[in-house]
Amino acid sequence: MNDLHFNTPIAQHIWDTKYRHYERGVALDACIEDTWQRIAKALAAQETDREHWQARFYDILRDFKFLPGGRIQAGAGTVHQVTLFNCFVMGTIADSMDGIFDALKEGALTMQQGGGVGYDFSTLRPRGVPAAGVGSVASGPVSFMRIWDSMCATILSTGARRGAMMGTLRCDHPDIEEFIAAKQDRSQLRHFNVSVLVSDALMTAVSHDEDWPLVFPANKSETGSELLMRAWAGCDDPVPCKVYKRIRARTLWQKIMQANYDYAEPGVLFIDRINRLNNLYYCETIQATNPCGEVPLPPFGACNLGSINLTQFVCDPFTPQARLDLDAIGATAAIAVRLLDNVIDASHFPLDSQAGQAQRSRRIGLGLTGLADALIMLQIHYGSSEAEKIAQQVMQHICHAAYQASIDLAREKGVFLMFDKEKYLAGVFVRTLPESIRRGIAQYGIRNSHLTAIAPAGTISLLANNVSSGLEPVFDSDYTRRILKRDGCYADYAVNDYAAALWRKDHASDDLPPAFVTAHELTPAEHLRMQAAIQPYVDQAISKTINVPASYDFAAFRDLYRQAYDLGLKGCTTFRPNAVTGEILHKPDAEHAAPHCCGLEREPD
Repeated sequence: MNDLHFNTPIAQHIWDTKYRHYERGVALDACIEDTWQRIAKALAAQETDREHWQARFYDILRDFKFLPGGRIQAGAGTVHQVTLFNCFVMGTIADSMDGIFDALKEGALTMQQGGGVGYDFSTLRPRGVPAAGVGSVASGPVSFMRIWDSMCATILSTGARRGAMMGTLRCDHPDIEEFIAAKQDRSQLRHFNVSVLVSDALMTAVSHDEDWPLVFPANKSETGSELLMRAWAGCDDPVPCKVYKRIRARTLWQKIMQANYDYAEPGVLFIDRINRLNNLYYCETIQATNPCGEVPLPPFGACNLGSINLTQFVCDPFTPQARLDLDAIGATAAIAVRLLDNVIDASHFPLDSQAGQAQRSRRIGLGLTGLADALIMLQIHYGSSEAEKIAQQVMQHICHAAYQASIDLAREKGVFLMFDKEKYLAGVFVRTLPESIRRGIAQYGIRNSHLTAIAPAGTISLLANNVSSGLEPVFDSDYTRRILKRDGCYADYAVNDYAAALWRKDHASDDLPPAFVTAHELTPAEHLRMQAAIQPYVDQAISKTINVPASYDFAAFRDLYRQAYDLGLKGCTTFRPNAVTGEILHKPDAEHAAPHCCGLEREPD
């Protein structure tokens, strides 16, 4: 290795293949510091005092203190016509052949520029329904998802970056059972993550063991059918929906849980809670998320993400005096908000509708990574109540610093276009903010509608010398990671955990730090509690995998999702080793299993 900022070959490989600026095969970034300067200069170009802000941006980028989303690192300051936004939720799919293929084209153009995409397929009529005027019957949303899957494979069939997609379906759509079972075949929808939009009404029906109607908007010829009024994607007001059949709510819930237990999908999104807690509840409705689930978005909404690397803020690691510099974390968060806000104005967009949505809301998603390693360096066990308290304290500092920074930006540059002071301040999440921040919003407004999200941060955490990713625990001290190369082939890299490696530098043996704990040594409940601990300070959502042992009892597994709902989470994703999806991470010399759909090369960072 010829760059002193990299401690491991995999980190340099990630930089070289994903984030280093190449032009016609020539590397223009000689070292990672050139990459940091390139990003800082490009985003400071949106400022009046460019030199001042370039220096400030470079300072938080240096030594991986702040890790912008991968599209920012790869594209900012280059001549490539690419988006700096990691992911998009696409527009509502019109229930017609023209509408379907227009949406497919928009998705292809977005993925071509490097953006992952999310779609709600609930607007497509169920399988077997007559298609008016053509003498045929509808094939249903799952069949059309396969077309998207093929498009993704085709558009992104070369290079070191693969496409990522999210597909959602309402829990009351007549094809929900087919959707739940769609990925039990390991050859189907491999470019999709899929999630069920679970309503509060379904959770109540499950609790009370009630029947559950499966419905779809009725056409004029179905007036004699049993009809229920429902709010539906693409409709401004509730519409009459035909009841296709009724099933037991617990039967449907059981199918969702069994699918998760058997092959790790579909995930669950508590969609009513997502909309209730949305800061823009007054002007938009959300039906889908980005591919990893941490940013619920309206049609044509976009992800603008970045993570503060907590390992760089631990003072005196592995000593009795070890502590987190919370003031420095807050100061970094404030500068990061400005950097991410400038991304909105510096970025290209595949579609004008995406540019318009980003400009009107100015959403950003500031989060954290390296939490588990930071806890190890602080000598705190990840699964402990003390760890939950530290994580919550850190996220509170990030959240409040971010909101204050956005108020200051609004005072300097103006508010986001959809800002309505009274309605915004009445939002459920905004009402939980400190009174000083609420007074600031009332007086000056706010620059960004949303400010916090916890991304998986897998690739950028490897770039930062393999700090633990996002909110996740450490996978292991030493393991093998399978990485996609530029030529489309895979290579296996030995990976050493950041905290473990730092400990070993100062200790003669290979012993691990006293607080070292892996994801598989924690109980699923400990995973879940950590996610719940920081949710109050995340105005969007959290990408977190609840690791479940293969031997875990199904009844206990099923209860995890009820716990997630009761704890106030916006969604839940579990992973239990299984024959369909396998794992992309494995210990040295372990037999390689089939990669999971959320593998490293599919993460949109």
